[in-house]
Amino acid sequence: MPRELTVGDVARRAGVRVSTLHYYESKGLITSGRNGGNQRRYPRAVLRRVAVIRIAQRAGLSLSEIRQALESLPDGRQPNRRDWRRLSSAWRQSLQDRIENLVKLRDQLESCMGCGCVCFRDCPLHAPDDALPAPGRLAGEHGPG
Repeated sequence: MPRELTVGDVARRAGVRVSTLHYYESKGLITSGRNGGNQRRYPRAVLRRVAVIRIAQRAGLSLSEIRQALESLPDGRQPNRRDWRRLSSAWRQSLQDRIENLVKLRDQLESCMGCGCVCFRDCPLHAPDDALPAPGRLAGEHGPG
């Protein structure tokens, strides 16, 4: 087996498009080298990194959160069990917070469905910073001074 993989090899084996790999690389999630013909070559360890990225994305983590976690991994080898435990434990609280917020939102939606309420003061889903503009003024307009 070759030590380095082409972008097509990685895309095929990881189950992603070539453009996805280019995007991940542009965001600093993976890195490649170049051969004599200036073609991208990836170390075999990139396959595991792409798998971690895809799992994290499915869990709802942002690319920024994923990049920050991946920066703690060594470039020269595949993440091992201990690396994965460290990453997953770091993401655990963030995921738990999201789950709790989604459950709360779901429950609020169930109580609001069909009520026809448009009263921002009483609606539990209303964003507190939303406000109607003062009479005669458009939203986003600033007064004198």
